[in-house]
Amino acid sequence: MAAALTARLRRQPSTDQGTFGTLRLGGQVLRTLELPWRDNRRQRSCIPPGSYRCALVQSPRFGRVYGLANVPGRSHVLIHAANVAGDVELGWSTQLHGCIAPFLREGLMRNTAGVMQRAGLVSRPAFTALMEWAAGRPFTLEIEP
Repeated sequence: MAAALTARLRRQPSTDQGTFGTLRLGGQVLRTLELPWRDNRRQRSCIPPGSYRCALVQSPRFGRVYGLANVPGRSHVLIHAANVAGDVELGWSTQLHGCIAPFLREGLMRNTAGVMQRAGLVSRPAFTALMEWAAGRPFTLEIEP
C-alpha cells in the first residue's frame, strides 16, 4: 500500500495584501497566497489552521482542481492558480475568495486600481507542479497555526 500523501503549509504573518506561506510537498517547496486572516469570514478570510482532506473536484470556473473538505463554516475552498489576494474592503485586489493559490516567486503587480500590490507570480506552473505531485490522489493538507 502506498504511503498517504501529506502537504504542509506554514504561513507568514497575515497582511492586508494577503497571507503568504510555504507549501512543502515531500521534497518540493512551493509558495502560497491566501486572503488575509479576517476571523474565517466567508469570501474575505483565509481558512483556519488545521488538517484538511483534499480531493480532486471539477470546478465550473477553474476545471480540475483540489478541494478541501470539512473547512469549518466554509464550502468550495479550492486550490487554484491566482496572483493577488488583498483585502477588498481596504481597496486591495483579489482573485481569491477563501481559496489557496500556489506560486513560484513573490513580487509586485499593478492591481485593478493601478496600485502596486504584493503578488504571487508564476502561479500556473506552481499549480501544475502540485497537480503532478498529487497525481490525482487525495492528500492531507496540514496548515500550521
